[in-house]
Amino acid sequence: MATMKFLCDTKRCIECNGCVTACKNENDSALEWGIQRRRVVTIRDGEPGEASISVACMHCSDAPCMAVCPANCFYKTEEGIVLHDKDTCIGCGYCLYACPFGAPQFPKKGAFGSRGKMDKCTFCAGGPEENFSDAERQKYGSNRLAEGKLPMCAELCATKALLAGDAEVVSSIFRERVAYRGADNGAWK
Repeated sequence: MATMKFLCDTKRCIECNGCVTACKNENDSALEWGIQRRRVVTIRDGEPGEASISVACMHCSDAPCMAVCPANCFYKTEEGIVLHDKDTCIGCGYCLYACPFGAPQFPKKGAFGSRGKMDKCTFCAGGPEENFSDAERQKYGSNRLAEGKLPMCAELCATKALLAGDAEVVSSIFRERVAYRGADNGAWK
C-alpha cells in the first residue's frame, strides 16, 4: 500500500491561502471555532528571498504526537496517515508540545477552562467512525480518501505548490521540478 505524504514547493507557493480556505470549506462541520488545520507561513516577508510554505500535519513516519499521548488516541493507517480518536482524547496537550509543525490544536472556547478535544489534519481521511457516516463527518470532516480523491487543500492549490498523495509519486514530481530549475545537484536520487 502507498504511503501518503504532503510536500509544499516553496518556489511555487504564492501565499494565496487557497489551501487554507479549501480545508476550512471541506471540513467545516468538524471544525470548532479557532481550529485551523492548515496555515501558510511566510519567512522574510517583503524581502529578497521571501518564501511561503503551506503547513499542516506532516503524518510523520515516527510521529512524536503518537509517542507522547498518554491516552493512545493516535493511530496510523495502512497508508501511513496519522489519525486520532476524539473520543479517547483527554485534552492533556502533550501532542501540541511534541509536534514540530504545530498540527494538533485545541478549540478557542475562552480564556479559562478546559481545552476540549484536540483536532488536527486528517489528510481528508475521516476518522475511526464508519466511512461516510454523519458521526465521521461531524467529528473529523471529509473522507475524500475513501472516495479515491486527494485532500481538498492540494486539489485546489492554484499553482500546484502543495502536493499530496503517494510519497514516491510526490517525490518524483518534486525531483523533476528541481532538475528542471537547473539544480541537478540539488535533486536527490
